[in-house]
Amino acid sequence: MPAPHSRRLADKTCVITGAARGIGHAIAVRFHAEGAHVIMTDRDQAAGAAAADLIGCRFEPLDVAMEADWRRLSHAVPTCDVLVNNAGITGFDGANGPQDPEHTTLDDWHRVMTVNLDGTFLGCRWAIGAMKASGRGAIINMASRSGQVGIPGAAAYAASKAAIRNHTRSVALYCAEQGWAIRCNAIAPGAILTPMWDAMLGHGEDREARIAAAVADAPLRRFGEADEVAAIAVLLASDEATYMTGSELTIDGGLLAGTAVRPR
Repeated sequence: MPAPHSRRLADKTCVITGAARGIGHAIAVRFHAEGAHVIMTDRDQAAGAAAADLIGCRFEPLDVAMEADWRRLSHAVPTCDVLVNNAGITGFDGANGPQDPEHTTLDDWHRVMTVNLDGTFLGCRWAIGAMKASGRGAIINMASRSGQVGIPGAAAYAASKAAIRNHTRSVALYCAEQGWAIRCNAIAPGAILTPMWDAMLGHGEDREARIAAAVADAPLRRFGEADEVAAIAVLLASDEATYMTGSELTIDGGLLAGTAVRPR
């Protein structure tokens, strides 16, 4: 991780959901290094608390799909400068059946939507309440490249991320209408190598081959790193982005740009 130079988030209270591992954990590390007061949340209390202790952050248990948990958080953290709605699931973690439009069960569909979309809705609602007294703040929603294109094998996940993109705009416009400087933006990662990919990549001898196949269509020919997403989160959380709201930043190795034609 690059060494911080400006402490761009100095004294900001920042809440990050799904922070025990992966992108959320990387954002917590980066925010802490930039001087923020970081509150890491996760429904995995043991992993979340251990990660927070290691970084030097505060931990609060939170299942983003549970409205009661957000009410409890409103008492534990009454004010907030930055919320990162990062928690999410793919739905194909090995415990469920096919996730295509024909075979996905309604229960599996609801499971993904409850965590990804309901969790983001509840987080945005909580953040507005926590920020409106000061009239300023930053909400960062974790969308996905999968929300910008169709994903036949991940129907619920793709639909949930597409909805998050649009809800981000609705929140941004609502806050602007109220005269608040509460910004809401989204980050849309492509293939970022985190534990979320383990169900697809496995840990066997063919893992490297699976990794290469997974990023073969990306012009940069590699997975992204969680810290690369965290760097974008720092920008959106900082006072350098105070004129950005209702926007989305894509980090996908150039995949949506098209095909990189290489000389023969």
